[in-house]
Amino acid sequence: MPASINQCLLLLSLAVFSGISFAASAHEQNQLNLVQQQLDTIERLATRAETNRTSEPNERYRFDYPRLTQDIQRIRRGVQGYLSPSRAQPRDPGELTGDYRLDAPPAEPSP
Repeated sequence: MPASINQCLLLLSLAVFSGISFAASAHEQNQLNLVQQQLDTIERLATRAETNRTSEPNERYRFDYPRLTQDIQRIRRGVQGYLSPSRAQPRDPGELTGDYRLDAPPAEPSP
C-alpha cells in the first residue's frame, strides 16, 4: 500500500506543479479542486495505513507517514494558494522530499 500512496502523490505533485503557472480557466480550476479532493483521499488512506500498521520486530525500514502528510499539505497549500492568491508575485514552491523510508529503530534485546 505505501508504494501506491507514493506513486499517487508523485503523479499529483507533477500534475499540480507542471500546470500551476497556466491555470486560469474555469475548467482548470475545477480540475485543481478535484486534485484537492484526491489529496484529501490520499491523506485519509495514509492515516488509515499508519493506524493499521503492524511493526515487525526485525524490520529494517518503515514508511515515513509524517513526512508524507507534510508533503501532501505542502501540495494542498500550493494549489489553494494558486486558486486564492494573496499576492501577485511568484513564490518559490520549495522542494518535496520524496523519500518516505525510515530506518527502523533497533530492536531491544530480550532479557
